[in-house]
Amino acid sequence: KTAMKWYTLAAEQGDASAQISLGNAYGRGQGVIQDNVYAHMWLNIAASSGISKDAIINRDIIAKRMTLADISAAQKLARECVVKKYKGC
Repeated sequence: KTAMKWYTLAAEQGDASAQISLGNAYGRGQGVIQDNVYAHMWLNIAASSGISKDAIINRDIIAKRMTLADISAAQKLARECVVKKYKGC
C-alpha cells in the first residue's frame, strides 16, 4: 500500500514508469483490489508517452481479459485523466 501511494504521487506528476507500475499493480491486484479497467487506463496513459514498449505489451495483455465495454470505459477514463493532468485518477 505504501508503494501504491508513492507510485500514485509520481504518476500524477506524469512519470510513465510510475504509471506502468500502477497499471501492473491493478492488473495483478498487488497493493490494490485487482481492476482491469484501471490497469488498462494507467497502461494506456503510459503507452501514449512512447517511453516504454512494456506499457503497450502489458496493456494488450490486460485487454485480452476485458470486454469491449470495459476497454471503452478504460479509454474514456484515460482521456479524462489526461485532461485532469493525472490528478485524482
